[in-house]
Amino acid sequence: MADDSDAASRGKTSSTEDVSNSDSKDRNSDGNYLHVDSSDIAQTISRTRRSSLIKDPNKRAMKKKTVSFSSMPNERSVTNAPDCLKRMQEGTHLIKVRANSRHYNRIFQLDSKMQEICWRPSTKKPSKAKILVKDIKEIRVGKNTANYGESCSFTIVYGENFETMDLAASTPDEACIWVTGLTCLINGKPEEVVDDRQQMRDEWLQEVFDTNAEEGHLDADVVMRIVQDLNSSLPDGKVKLKLKEYLNKKNGSSGGRISSKEYSNNADSLTVDDLMLFLEAEQGIAHVTKEQCLEIINKYEPTKEGRRLGRLGIDGFTAHLLSNDCSLLVEEERRVCQDMTQPLSHYFISTSHNTYLLEDQLRGPSSVDGYARALRKGCRCLEMHCWDGVEGEPIIFHGHTLTPKISFSEVIKKINELAFEKSEYPLILHIENHCSIGQQKLMASTITDVFGSKLYTNSTDNLTKMPSPEELRGKILIQTKKLPDGSEENDFVTDEEEFHDQSSSDRSKRSKRESAKKRLLAKELSDLVSISRTVRFYDFETSNAKQQWYEVCSMSESSALKLSNHSADHFVNHNKKFLTRVFPNGSRIDSSNYNPQDMWNSGCQLVALNFQTTGTMMDLNDGKFLQNGGCGYVLKPGIMREQLAYFNANAKDATAGIAPKILRLRIISGQYLPKPSKTLAKGNVIDPYVQVEVFGIPADCAERNTKTVPQTDNPVFDEIFEFQINLPEMALVRFTVLDDESIGDEFIGQYTIPFLCMRTGYRHIKLLSHAGEELPNSTLFVHVHITNHSRYCSKRRSRKKKDYTTVKHIGVKTIDDAFKAAVNPMKEATDLRDNVQFALVVLREQCGLSPTASIKQCVRILSRTMTSCNATPPPSPALTEDSTPTIVSPSPSAVSLALVIKDDFPGFETQGNLPDILKKRLSAFENLINHCKQLMANCERIRNSIIQVKLRDMECHEQLRNTLEQHNLKGKKLNKAADNIVWNNRVLQGQVDLIDQSKDNCAEYIQQIQDSASSIGLTKLNNVSPVINGAGPDNNQLPLPPS
Repeated sequence: MADDSDAASRGKTSSTEDVSNSDSKDRNSDGNYLHVDSSDIAQTISRTRRSSLIKDPNKRAMKKKTVSFSSMPNERSVTNAPDCLKRMQEGTHLIKVRANSRHYNRIFQLDSKMQEICWRPSTKKPSKAKILVKDIKEIRVGKNTANYGESCSFTIVYGENFETMDLAASTPDEACIWVTGLTCLINGKPEEVVDDRQQMRDEWLQEVFDTNAEEGHLDADVVMRIVQDLNSSLPDGKVKLKLKEYLNKKNGSSGGRISSKEYSNNADSLTVDDLMLFLEAEQGIAHVTKEQCLEIINKYEPTKEGRRLGRLGIDGFTAHLLSNDCSLLVEEERRVCQDMTQPLSHYFISTSHNTYLLEDQLRGPSSVDGYARALRKGCRCLEMHCWDGVEGEPIIFHGHTLTPKISFSEVIKKINELAFEKSEYPLILHIENHCSIGQQKLMASTITDVFGSKLYTNSTDNLTKMPSPEELRGKILIQTKKLPDGSEENDFVTDEEEFHDQSSSDRSKRSKRESAKKRLLAKELSDLVSISRTVRFYDFETSNAKQQWYEVCSMSESSALKLSNHSADHFVNHNKKFLTRVFPNGSRIDSSNYNPQDMWNSGCQLVALNFQTTGTMMDLNDGKFLQNGGCGYVLKPGIMREQLAYFNANAKDATAGIAPKILRLRIISGQYLPKPSKTLAKGNVIDPYVQVEVFGIPADCAERNTKTVPQTDNPVFDEIFEFQINLPEMALVRFTVLDDESIGDEFIGQYTIPFLCMRTGYRHIKLLSHAGEELPNSTLFVHVHITNHSRYCSKRRSRKKKDYTTVKHIGVKTIDDAFKAAVNPMKEATDLRDNVQFALVVLREQCGLSPTASIKQCVRILSRTMTSCNATPPPSPALTEDSTPTIVSPSPSAVSLALVIKDDFPGFETQGNLPDILKKRLSAFENLINHCKQLMANCERIRNSIIQVKLRDMECHEQLRNTLEQHNLKGKKLNKAADNIVWNNRVLQGQVDLIDQSKDNCAEYIQQIQDSASSIGLTKLNNVSPVINGAGPDNNQLPLPPS
């Protein structure tokens, strides 16, 4: 059996993307720093792929490093915040980067008391070459310099005037150590950070130890069992290896046993508030409640104390990230969630070719199991080639080949058994009929008897379009030739499509007698065919004139590709009304598969693949139908369904009315990657790298590779890729892990998913084998961010340089003038949207956050800035002589801040002498709020203006061709004008959709500002003075929070 190659033709150059470590951290209330990114506990050095081919003797060999959690004696593990502080006390070489681009190589060190950061050598006096920890206001991550990327750079903001020091480390890991350590220092007492042993985790492990220990020790075999109980995802081989390394390091001091004092380690945890911020800010989950956070803690936290305190420790947090609750697939897509009431022609339908075959097309085995396997994968269109059997009963096999023959009746029984096990939506049986009249009647009898009421044979007389999947739920449709309406007896029909499957050169060799061959069709079998009658495709003009909505065209991949390449727009329009089935060329005797994406891009619904052949093309099919509950039906994009919509997948310009999306992927690490199953290499060492591919319309197709990480099955890649997706609904994203070999890269695992089904945030991707089965414990750890704008497009463009959406010229003045009426409203809408997006970019930059940061993170930064401005403690209630409580106003030097609601929009009230940095951040917030307010105030007016133009166009559409002909537009000019009108109509609809989406986004931004300000205590009731006397009606109202 042939296998579509996943690796043989891969590109061999490694990517050189900027890497950011700033997206993966969150602080807990104790000041500890929980690093979501596994690069805190693992580090690797990258090398250029194919390094084995570099023969230059003058080049020094690059030193290899294994991941830091291996237990080799000479490694220093950095697993938590206290480890970071210890490394900082040892000193680190960092580069001071000045604004004038001058660089200074210095050794930075945290003093033993953890009170100051000093550096040497320095021209300054020792008393000046230091920064007090108490003066540090914040740490910003990811400042780009000319020679250092985001992942190595960070900035210390310190002093009353918020001075900055830009630093660059030699590696991302060193930068991460300093960012984590400094953040801990400014958020908690240093001695508490180091001494805090997280008793709840120790007590949990102590309890497990005491339950299993004998005389205070554990034997090696007991350790194996306990580890598997605590973490079942760890492979046995990995546990044995680590245990062996540990015992070797002990040099036999305890006779191969472990004592209870040797497992304790520092651990971090998340409070309910920390977890809530992580879920909202990083994972993109809206409106998280504390009850939901407690539910997660109770579900995943293994320690009783942690559950009692409402804390999620590192073990529980890891379990949560590895669970299905954090899978990459959007939760809604695990069940049927799309509109299932559209005509059948508006759906992509999972389709199998020669379903009975298990291997190649000539000699391979055939089996009923082929149908069972396809149905269990959600396939909704099966194929059977029916021939006369020697014992008087029809059989199924690949005619004129050596493939085995199987019983037709056994296949029908198996289909009836499994037809609706995976999906309740209609099942289509495509029958190629080569039987005599007698055996055709037997086929009809078997189908009728076995399927019974499931069989759909309704008349088409009272229908004008295809029924929907919802209307056909639980029904089986027979797809084959049908006698002309009104036939009372058997008659001749054109033979099946094997003839049309041949190339033109092969067909020219056939005789006229063969090409015109007819076959008798039994009326009993014909009567079973209702809305899926197969006919030959000639051309679009013939189809538009003669083809009925219930007729299905079946064509080879070569014919379909020709239409797709030369008449893509007409092919899409054809497939809006009619079903089209595409099957592999007859030359694919090895059962290889073509690229189904090419056919989907043209709107073809029944794209038949050889389900028995694994590889990239079948992975795409599996990924495509992963959505909508895996029911085998996927609703096509609106632009491929709407009557007045123009779409050409091959067009070089933008898709009409569709706003591109930006996918930003961070490939962080891999876990427990297995050795390739088909490799010939000896040993268990692999050199993995990740390939990310985007499949979709031609403009969206892209491929990027990470660096190769040598000799590890737990690699850390930490690379960022960015893709522009122009038609999101058609895009598939495929993650492939390969073993970098000198000759051909071996496949390790893959996962393919529709772009719009990807959840944002930190996700573990469970890798699949060639056969589509989960690889035990093997995952990719990634971060996903999706936006409408590239992170690199942060500069405001002038109106002259903006690429405004325009309409195309028609050539008829009245029509052109009508469309021009929508140009100014569309420009205004673009300006309003751009203003909001630019304000959002500026806000993130002012807050020192990454381009992917959320509004809630910005509000938290604002609160921390205010807190760091105040050197004095917050005011507290004081008792007067008559014991009346009075709230004392903050001192004049104190800074206070509160969010208030005025005219349904938030704003900020301040007190005190605000430093420039706080003024700039407040100004950025107010700018975003004002632009959101402006967009929301004008969107309805703009929307109505565009809709009025669209409605006028729709009213005259029925007389469109007559109008164009009256203005002397004929032939190609007439067709071009008609296409441009449809294009303009779709542009208008797209602009309406964009303005609606922008309004929703602005409302969400405003809500996030209010929610996050409320959760951290930055809110204030309207018309409340910040200084309140205890007596009177206002004694329960809230003061301005000073800090």
